Amino acid sequence: MAPAWTIRPLTGGDALAAVGVIHAAFRAQSARTDPPSGALRETADSVAAQIAASGGACAEAGACMVAAILWAEQDGGLHLGRLAVLPAWRRRGLARALVAAAEAEAYRRGLRRLSLGVRLVLEDNRRLFAACGFVETALTSHPGYAEPTSVTMEKRLACT
Repeated sequence: MAPAWTIRPLTGGDALAAVGVIHAAFRAQSARTDPPSGALRETADSVAAQIAASGGACAEAGACMVAAILWAEQDGGLHLGRLAVLPAWRRRGLARALVAAAEAEAYRRGLRRLSLGVRLVLEDNRRLFAACGFVETALTSHPGYAEPTSVTMEKRLACT
């Protein structure tokens, strides 16, 4: 059975819808993050700039965007950011489908690694990314914090 949604590349015209999805998803995180997520400070202009510079993808159900992801080349790999799924659309495979779209983009660019950062307190997100083949590689701290607040995760891609 085909999913009730489709994945496609983001365009600059998608920025307003994408920032709405990002804000809704990050406001509904499973745990409170300290410091608060920078995703909540994204604007249509900042998202449009990220799309223009590096790209991303979204999932649509009919004419409505229900999930989005941004990415950028970084340190010889593709770094994933702002993976966001509207709360009512979670647990339907959208996050995995967007990670798969990012993997396809990395292959298209000749890159063999995906990376991302996850807040330590978001254990459900860490489990999701681990299930997608990511491994935790480094603990990081936000500026002004003595203890780690995030973990970097990486997925090595097979040569094709």
